[in-house]
Amino acid sequence: MRSDIVSNNELKNELKNEPKPKIAESEKITINLGMIDLGQIDLLVSEGFYSNRTDLIRTAIRNQLATHADVVRQTVARRSLVLGMHHYSRADLEAAQAAGIRLQIQVLGMASIANDVPVELALATIESISVLGALHASNTLKAALAERIR
Repeated sequence: MRSDIVSNNELKNELKNEPKPKIAESEKITINLGMIDLGQIDLLVSEGFYSNRTDLIRTAIRNQLATHADVVRQTVARRSLVLGMHHYSRADLEAAQAAGIRLQIQVLGMASIANDVPVELALATIESISVLGALHASNTLKAALAERIR
């Protein structure tokens, strides 16, 4: 039994040493709050209900999203949205081009287009982009596709 524990610990150490790909796990937003709301948030933080303002705000947002989860699910299905993170590589777009397919990208979460995708390939293969969340692509690609981004 002891060897299992050692093996698991060794595995954990190996995983810690492996380089991790850098993927944006969150997007920064800015909100404006009234002084009374902000004071109440600070009071709850100082009383130990939350570790900081961000903790309270994230919790409040998650609670609201949970309240409306059925509506979100129905809308995702109705609008045929891809839920989560979806990455479009150069190979993906080249395969679409070879098949004569024009993509209508619809994502709830994050869509990313690889940095090595040439503008010409993107214009030839991406018909439209609708992202509820974040779109990660080079500024050059975003500018070229601007009329197709909703």
